[in-house]
Amino acid sequence: EGAACRFPFLPRCQTARLWRRGAARLEPAGRAVLITGCDSGFGHLLALRLHRLGFTVFAGCLVCGESSKLLEKSIGQIKILLLVFAQTIQTDVGIQCLLSHFSSIGFWGLVNNAGISTFGETGWLPMETYEKFADVNLLGSIRTTLAFLPLLRKYKGRIVFMSSIIAYFALGNGIYAMTKAAIEKFCDALRLEMKKFGVQVCIIQPGNYARSTKIQPPLSAEEIWSELSEEEKAVYNKEYIQERANFFNSILSEGSTNGNEVVDAMVDALTSPAPKARYMVAKLKEKALVFVCALLPTAVMDSVLSYGLSK
Repeated sequence: EGAACRFPFLPRCQTARLWRRGAARLEPAGRAVLITGCDSGFGHLLALRLHRLGFTVFAGCLVCGESSKLLEKSIGQIKILLLVFAQTIQTDVGIQCLLSHFSSIGFWGLVNNAGISTFGETGWLPMETYEKFADVNLLGSIRTTLAFLPLLRKYKGRIVFMSSIIAYFALGNGIYAMTKAAIEKFCDALRLEMKKFGVQVCIIQPGNYARSTKIQPPLSAEEIWSELSEEEKAVYNKEYIQERANFFNSILSEGSTNGNEVVDAMVDALTSPAPKARYMVAKLKEKALVFVCALLPTAVMDSVLSYGLSK
């Protein structure tokens, strides 16, 4: 009531959240967090950050590479789990490892960070690529969530999903935007359903942080051309492919190098007494584009984005 009196112009739910956010942050000791996609990028940075804060960290890596060895060598208390999200058995192994090593520690958080990206117009990519992206970016997160849901309900923990502002629009990477839009809808349903169990679900929506991660390397026109089917080669010429490659690579080169901005949001989602449902971590012009996409008619936005692509 005190918050409502001071901020009468705010909705009741918002004033309550502001009041709770002023409370002390959660104590990391005795809380375990599993993070997927720790081979590089945000997942790698988050694993190191959470360990420094005092969490028990399980770092899910795709392969036993230099990054996973670095995590294990530099900070031995971080447990490395080799998780292949296209195979359900691997998440089962992860559960058993978690229970056997830390059965007395509360399983506090699951961070679904693992993902892949690529560039290409709709017809350029074979069906196998669409299936792979759906399996890793969407179904992989769903599999992991379902596997750990009993523990998260038991300990009233947190689930954090890595989305992107690209869920709102697509500029040459519709396959990535497709998976992020789908995971947002999954999160919306899950967030409402988990409220009765005290489990909170948060979505992280980064802008362009391509230079902070290894999710999307630059692509040459020759690489794209070599992967096209004969039917697509008959429709597009190499000059067009070169223009598209230059356009996409220029966007990648403009990406922020400060991945810790996104990690800050992930940490807040795990430690705040009143975490946000969505954390948009992006430049002002990126946020403005998302805002415009939500307000303008589709026909107008199509014209705007088509103009951007033509430039």
